Amino acid sequence: MLAHHQEDEMESLGSRIKQLRLRAKLNKAALARKVGVSDVTISYWESGAIKQIGHERLVALADALDCSLATLLEGDSAPELLTLTHTGPLPWEQVQATTIKVPSHLPLNIDWKAPCVMATPGQGTDFSPVNAGDLLLLGPTHVFHKAGHYVVQRDDRFVIEHFAKAPSDTSIHAVLLAHWHPA
Repeated sequence: MLAHHQEDEMESLGSRIKQLRLRAKLNKAALARKVGVSDVTISYWESGAIKQIGHERLVALADALDCSLATLLEGDSAPELLTLTHTGPLPWEQVQATTIKVPSHLPLNIDWKAPCVMATPGQGTDFSPVNAGDLLLLGPTHVFHKAGHYVVQRDDRFVIEHFAKAPSDTSIHAVLLAHWHPA
C-alpha cells in the first residue's frame, strides 16, 4: 500500500487518473487502447502537461477506469449525484446537496466562478436536449448570462430551454455549464 499524503485538498486531475488507472490494474497502453488515444497522451494527462480534456474523452476515461465521471473529476469524496426532476426540489435545494467549485480543467459554456452542482435527469423525465443518464454541471442563478441552455420554470414544471437573449416571461433557476453524454 502506498502512503497517501494530502495534496492541498484538491489533487490534480492527472494524479487522480494515475491513481484510478493503478486501482483498475491497467497500464498506460491498456488504458490508452480503451479510451482511443495514444499512451503518450495518457502520460501527458497524468503528468498534467495537458490540462483540459474534452468531454467525450472524460466520459471514455471514466468508463475505462470503471468509475463515475464525478469520481474522476472530484475524487472519492465526490458528492452523491443529485437528480433534476420536473417538479423540484431543484438539485441544489436537496438535503444531500453539496456544491462544488468549478473544476478548472473543464471547458465550460460560460465563464463561471460561483459554486455549481453536478446532477443527472431523474427517472422518467424529459429534459431534451438532455437525456436520461447524462451528466450536467448546473450553475444556480436567477440571471441570464449569455445565450445558452437554462433550467426554467414553465407551468409548475422545470424544463431546460435554450435562450439567445434574456427571457422576459420566464424565471431562470440555473444555467447549464457543461453537459456530458455517457458512451
